[in-house]
Amino acid sequence: MTASAFRAEHVVRSAAFTLELPRDRAFELFTPEGERAWAPGWEPRYLHPAGGRAGEGMVFTTSQTEETIWMMLRYEPAEGRVEYLRLTPGSRLGVVRVVCTPLSPTGTRVNVSYELTALTESGNTAIRQLDDAAFASFIAGWPEAINRALAKA
Repeated sequence: MTASAFRAEHVVRSAAFTLELPRDRAFELFTPEGERAWAPGWEPRYLHPAGGRAGEGMVFTTSQTEETIWMMLRYEPAEGRVEYLRLTPGSRLGVVRVVCTPLSPTGTRVNVSYELTALTESGNTAIRQLDDAAFASFIAGWPEAINRALAKA
């Protein structure tokens, strides 16, 4: 296949769920360190800042299923908003957005969106596999994993 024949797939997938947590507590679960508490295999390696302090410009890598480089684009705890650029080399580039909205003093709605663009045919394959049903299933596992982790804490 020539470079000119490649057609990049591009998708936006969104889902939402509710957590029985105050917004500030829920929001912290979507920082790199917070996610470590509930996402199996999530082991961020901090490049900048080396100590892993969350903030815009933070850079880290993960290798749950494949090596991915992350950069925090937005970090707005007071608004319950965090946004990441993610690059899986040789596959795809995307933006992950998480917005936590209070429903009550002890309940939070979490909206998650992934906007992904393939960089290669293998990236196209990965994006096609993450269809609406697969994405919904992926995100449905988040509150389950969070609730399990909180029950053990």
